[in-house]
Amino acid sequence: MSCPPVSMLALLLMLLTSSLVNGNVTGQPKNPKYKGSGTTSNIRNIVIGRCYHYMFLHPGIGVRNCSGIWQELIDAVQRKDPCKITQEDYKRLAQVAAQTVPCDKTLLWSRTNNLVHRYTKATENFVTLEDTFLGFLFNGLTWCGKTLRPGLNYKSCPAWDECEYNSVSSFWKMASAAFAQASCGIVNVMLNGSAEGDISRKQSILRTVEIPNLDPSRVSEVKVWVIDDIEGEDKNSCDSASLMELENYIEEHKLKYSCIDNYRPVQALQCADNPDHAACNKCTYL
Repeated sequence: MSCPPVSMLALLLMLLTSSLVNGNVTGQPKNPKYKGSGTTSNIRNIVIGRCYHYMFLHPGIGVRNCSGIWQELIDAVQRKDPCKITQEDYKRLAQVAAQTVPCDKTLLWSRTNNLVHRYTKATENFVTLEDTFLGFLFNGLTWCGKTLRPGLNYKSCPAWDECEYNSVSSFWKMASAAFAQASCGIVNVMLNGSAEGDISRKQSILRTVEIPNLDPSRVSEVKVWVIDDIEGEDKNSCDSASLMELENYIEEHKLKYSCIDNYRPVQALQCADNPDHAACNKCTYL
């Protein structure tokens, strides 16, 4: 058999070199297509901008290395399978973004995302995870790395429930655990009394991460606020079976429990948008 011409050899060499550069040699899989959206556009600028913004709003946090924090995120996920990222991978990021949480200020939540953050913004008396430095930096963002190459995948990332150890869910579990561990005094929890099913789902981060990471030697009480939607049904209250089960779960972790139905300051915020509603014309206060 005659040898291929030099031009053909050059073409073959070019194709092989291209495959090596792109991590696509025969036998090596391409980055798979995931169910979730890809890394948020301009994520680096967003994170670093938020970092400087948070330092401006909260000077007590001190000067932080915003570029260094961003690099810790990159180091945690690049060249790794996006479905094999664990909380341990974010250990360094948690350390460089650590923050003291004032006692009696922690406000955990489940199924009350919009209301709880309206409340903390309006009163500034409590702190949710998303109000902390770490939560503020990455709230609402999506990211994941590429298994075979450096950098981030902007085409697709695993959805929250697509695999157990994906980039975003492992991050929030890590951040939630750190927030709970830093909490002290009274820890408040806002739950949705109008939600379908159990008021606190057993697979929720509240149940699987936050409550188990509260330190009974530092937390004096877990105070649950059951808040009905102002126009919604009263499906759960402090004496409902779902809340009694949650009470048992909290007390199993050696934590004191108490419960309030429709905590009046939160209901007052709801009434700002619904001043004529019957629930807004009560004269009793808690």
